[in-house]
Amino acid sequence: MSLRSVCIFCGSRPGRNPAHALAARATGEMLARNGWRLVFGAGDVGLMGAVAEAAQAAGADRLGVIPVHLLGRERTGRDLSRLVVTEDMHERKKVMFMNSDAVVVLPGGAGSLDEFFEVLTWAQIGLHGKPILLLDVAGYWQPLVGLIDHVIAEGFADVSLKRHFRVVPDVAALEAALAEALR
Repeated sequence: MSLRSVCIFCGSRPGRNPAHALAARATGEMLARNGWRLVFGAGDVGLMGAVAEAAQAAGADRLGVIPVHLLGRERTGRDLSRLVVTEDMHERKKVMFMNSDAVVVLPGGAGSLDEFFEVLTWAQIGLHGKPILLLDVAGYWQPLVGLIDHVIAEGFADVSLKRHFRVVPDVAALEAALAEALR
């Protein structure tokens, strides 16, 4: 069986709630424990850095993908299994997605939302069937889920949109969902 890879989209900042960083570290450890490769934005900062540091310490294989314009700002020389430098952010997303069997979105800002909505849109129009999981640490994604419900209620999307992603409350539920999806 080939190596299974999990794309993690998340904040390049730590956020205010310490539960987010704890979940990020637990996610990195969980990936390593299961022998899954981490595919991430290659940065050493924020939640992205916390996931990567924990995955590295636990022995996970790691593929980092970073656009050339962020090399000096987000990457400080982490020992990666493999690093891909892209021309821009759009190519970064595409390379991360194409090298993954599943997508997990931890708390984050505009970039994480962009990443989530792009892979969700690709699923909605039939371009992929990879699992998309929102790690809802401390209810972080509940306003987003409410917005998606509002979009559906207002007739801008079919209720089937919600079949393309799953919300999990913690890393234990994330691990179970990934184990099922990556069998």
